[in-house]
Amino acid sequence: MGRNILVTGATGFIGAVVVDYLKGRGDSVRVLTRPESNPGKALSMQVDILKGRYDDPVSLRKAVEGMDMVFHLAGVTKSVDEKGFYDGNVLPVKNLLETVLQVNPGLKRFLLVSSLAAAGPADNPDPGSREEDDSKPVSVYGESKLEAEKICLSFRDRLPVTIVRPPAVYGPGDRDVLQFIRMLQKGLVLGAGDVKKQRLSLVHVDDLVRGMVMATESPAGRGEIYYITSPKGYSWEELSAAAARELGVKHMLRISLPKSLMQMLGYVAGSISSVTGRSGFLNPDKVSEMVQDYWVCSPRKAEKQLGFTAAVSLEDGMHTTIAWYREKGWL
Repeated sequence: MGRNILVTGATGFIGAVVVDYLKGRGDSVRVLTRPESNPGKALSMQVDILKGRYDDPVSLRKAVEGMDMVFHLAGVTKSVDEKGFYDGNVLPVKNLLETVLQVNPGLKRFLLVSSLAAAGPADNPDPGSREEDDSKPVSVYGESKLEAEKICLSFRDRLPVTIVRPPAVYGPGDRDVLQFIRMLQKGLVLGAGDVKKQRLSLVHVDDLVRGMVMATESPAGRGEIYYITSPKGYSWEELSAAAARELGVKHMLRISLPKSLMQMLGYVAGSISSVTGRSGFLNPDKVSEMVQDYWVCSPRKAEKQLGFTAAVSLEDGMHTTIAWYREKGWL
């Protein structure tokens, strides 16, 4: 029998895949979208659509009423100031959980989709960050996600909450990895910091969504945090090689920008954003994340407690992702 599930952030890259997955299982999906969200994308999902804001109690009550589960993915990854991150990543979690407690205290599971940024980079690539390690975010974004986690866990004695922390996510529909692919198609690999040393965990969106659902269905998942991730951390050489094979690129020019230069560029870009009021791709916060060595997390806890193992190999993932980009005319 299908469940009634509220999904926030449904018009985003991961959220859209979540909705499709849940619908395919026979679940009844409701999505909460902000008034300024793309109405066409939400309508194309053919689900129950509720427009509202996270600071509006009426909207939130309507959203959580009658739901068996809440998948909270909505948030902000860019902001011109700290308040923007707090308003986008922290307050919605607090307000949603307080509303659930008032309106729907029998909720079966509240899933918060956080980020590896909440933990910060690992001290070494093997095993990488583990859930029990101290969190040391290096960006305001990461700090806001960690604060949201703390609020979520403060409800665990009253509500069945679970947190998942994805690393970098890729797959059909993703625009972040698309930028890397477009540069690689031109034979250019552009990095920041010590690219020969750097390692990063990666997860295909299909694996992530499957792991998220497994976390909500496991009794062991109540009150827990999980990394849903690849079995290893990849080097830029491995990532570039896998993508280059699909693109037919045989020769690559590798350019690594030193940390000091990146920090200067981030400062300049951040200053421009402060004047214009528009958040750009580059800023001191983003640079602080880009120049780290080990954005690697361990899959062991999810394997042991949930039975989750990433099924999509890097080669297969790059193949389907690049094929999708080409089909849609993005490449």
